[in-house]
Amino acid sequence: MQNVVIVGAGKGGTAILRLFQQVEMLNIKAIADIDSHAPGLEIAKKLNINTYNDYENAISESVDIIVEATGNQQVFNHLLSAKPDHCVLIPGTIAHVIYQLLDEKESLVDQIKKDTSKRELILNSIHDGMIVINNDEMITFVNKAASEILDIQQNNMLNQRISNVIPDSRLPEILETKNREINQHLTLNNGKKVITTRIPLISENNELLGAYAVFKDITEVVSLAEEITNLKDIQVMLEAIIHSSEEAISVVDETGHGLMINPAYTKITGLTEKEVIGKPATADISEGESMHLKVLKTRRPVRGARMKVGPNKRDVLVNVAPIIVDGKLKGSVGVIHDLSEIEALTTELKRARQIIRNLEAKYTFNDIIAESSDMSLALEQAKVGAKSPTSVLLRGEPGTGKELIAHAIHNESDRKHMKFIRVNCASYDDEVLDRLLFGDEQGSTEQRIGYFEEANRGSIFLDEIGDLSPILQSKILRVLEEKSIVRVNGQEPVFVDVRLIASTNVNLEKAIMTNEFNEKLYYRLNKFPINIPPLRERIESDLKPLIHHLLSHLNENYGRNVNGISNDALDKLKKYDYPGNVRELENIIGRAIINMDIGDNVIHEYHLPPLRKTSFDDLDIMYETTDEQVIPLQEALDEFEKQLILETLEKNNFIKAKTAKQLNISIRNLYYKMKKYNIGKDT
Repeated sequence: MQNVVIVGAGKGGTAILRLFQQVEMLNIKAIADIDSHAPGLEIAKKLNINTYNDYENAISESVDIIVEATGNQQVFNHLLSAKPDHCVLIPGTIAHVIYQLLDEKESLVDQIKKDTSKRELILNSIHDGMIVINNDEMITFVNKAASEILDIQQNNMLNQRISNVIPDSRLPEILETKNREINQHLTLNNGKKVITTRIPLISENNELLGAYAVFKDITEVVSLAEEITNLKDIQVMLEAIIHSSEEAISVVDETGHGLMINPAYTKITGLTEKEVIGKPATADISEGESMHLKVLKTRRPVRGARMKVGPNKRDVLVNVAPIIVDGKLKGSVGVIHDLSEIEALTTELKRARQIIRNLEAKYTFNDIIAESSDMSLALEQAKVGAKSPTSVLLRGEPGTGKELIAHAIHNESDRKHMKFIRVNCASYDDEVLDRLLFGDEQGSTEQRIGYFEEANRGSIFLDEIGDLSPILQSKILRVLEEKSIVRVNGQEPVFVDVRLIASTNVNLEKAIMTNEFNEKLYYRLNKFPINIPPLRERIESDLKPLIHHLLSHLNENYGRNVNGISNDALDKLKKYDYPGNVRELENIIGRAIINMDIGDNVIHEYHLPPLRKTSFDDLDIMYETTDEQVIPLQEALDEFEKQLILETLEKNNFIKAKTAKQLNISIRNLYYKMKKYNIGKDT
C-alpha cells in the first residue's frame, strides 16, 4: 500500500481526496493547506486523516506519493527538492484535470436532471466525451467531444451498435448489472487513453432506459506522468514487490547471469545475493539442469521442472518464463516452490503404507513393455486369465516382471475395486507366515484376521510360492478346494472368496519328484500357467523400448532429462544376456545416468558400467575390461559372492532353506545378501 500526502485542500485537493479514498492501494496519510478553513481539511478531519497548515510537517520517509494540488509553481519546486528520493511527486496540473473531470461530470449529471430540453446543447458544449445507448445497445446520442476523441463523425455512430464503434465498451454490461463503474481506464482503437464513468439510465419508476458513458482523453496526462516518474522509482517498486513475495524468485539477464533474488529464495536455497548476483544461472543448482538457460535458449516458458538447489540439495519445483521487451529477450524470471515438506510427508506416507502393506494393485497391462512375440503372448494369456475366476501361476526367472503382471491381472479382473494383497512367502518363517496368512484365533484384534480373510472378494498374490513348507502348502490347497480357512488356534472354518495369483522361479515339477512340493497343489495352481520369458530371449524387440520406459521414471528419480541412448551403447547392451533380467537392466541404466555429466541427455557407451559375465569359473573374465581398467577388489569380491549365491540357488531349484544350509549361513543372512544384490525380487 502506497502512503499519499496531498498538498492543497481547495477544490482540486478535495477532488483528489475523494478520488483516492476509493482506491484500496492508496493510504492518504495527510492533507495540508495554509487555509485552516479549506474544504478539504474539514472533510479529512471527518475521515480521521491527519491535517496540517504547513506541508513540510506532513512529509517523511514513509511517504511514497505527494500530490501538489495548489497549482503554485514555487510550491511544486520546493516539494521537488524536499521530497524523499523514492517519493513520486504528481504536479498540480494532473490534480486540476482530475478536479475538472469530476466537477464537469457532476455538473453534467445535474444539468441533465434539471433541464432535459437543453440536453444536446449542453452536452455538446462540454469537453468530456459522452455516448448514450438504449436498451438494445444502439447509440442514441454522441456529443462533439466524443466524436473528436474517437476520431469518428457523429453521424457515423448514431443508430449503430456500441460494440461496433467501441469493441471494448462495457456499456452492455451496465445494462445487465445496473451498477455504476466509476473512473475506469480504457484504451481506444486509435490508441488514445481515456478515463470513463459508466452509469445506467433509470427513470423515477425504476425503469431501465439505457446507459451512458462520460469519458475524458488523458493521453497527454499519462505521457506527462510517465515522463515525471523516473526508472529508479519503478525499480524500487519492483524490488519491493519481489522482496515481499513469499514465493522464491530469481531473475537473470540475457546472458544467464543473476540479476535479482528475494529473501524467500535465500531461505530455500541457502544462497545469499553475493553468491548469486552476477554469477551464472547454474550457481544454485546441485542436481539437474538450469531452466533459466533452457528458457533463454528456447524463448519458451518451462513449468513444473524438478531439481535440487543449494548446498543442502533442497528439492524444488521450478517455473521459468522469458522476459521479452519490444521483441528482444532481456532475461528470464523463475519462481521456485519448496517441495521438501511435501517430500517429507510423502516419505512418511510411503513408510506407513509399507508397514500396513499396500492393498492396491499399482500396475496395469499398459505399464508392461511387450514388443516381442513371446512377451506379447504371455500378456495375452494374462489378460485371458484375468477374466476367468481360476487361479493363475506365473513362472519365470527372477526379475522378469512376475509381480507387475500379477498387479495387472488384478486390475483387469472383476475384483479390481477390491483389495490386492501381496505376500512374499520367502520372507517369513513358517510360524509367522502361518499366522499372517490364516490369522490367529487367540491373537489381538489385528492378528485375528489373516491375509486371506482380509483379501476376501479381492485377490492375494503369493510370491515365491515354491518356498512354502509342506504344511502351508496343504493349508493353501484347502483354501482352493473348500474356499475356507481355519485360523491358528481355531477350529471353526471361515469362508473366503479369494482369487489366488502365485509366482515362482522354482522348477515345481522337479520339486514334486523330490517331495518338496505338493502334487495336488501343483495341479490346482497349474490350471492356468503363464511363462514369462527372460530378457535375453526378447532383446531384439524389447530392449530399446524397455530402456526408454525405464528412463522416464529414472529421470524423475534422479532429477535428470536423459531422453535417449546412442547406437554404440545400444549395440553393447544387445550383446549382454542379463542374468538379472529387467531389474538388472534398470540397474545398468541407472548407473549410466549417474556417470553422465549435467546437461548430457543421451547415453553413450562410455557411460555404461562394466558388464559382468554370467559365470565366475574364471575370476579374471568376470567383467568386460580393457588393459587400462582395474576392477576394485571389493567390487570383484561382491560380484563373486553374488554369482556364488545365484549358482547355489539355481542348483537348489531356488529353495532358500537348502541354499542357506549349503552356504553355511543363516536364512536371515541369505535374505540380507539377496536384498543387497537384488536377487530374487521381481520388478
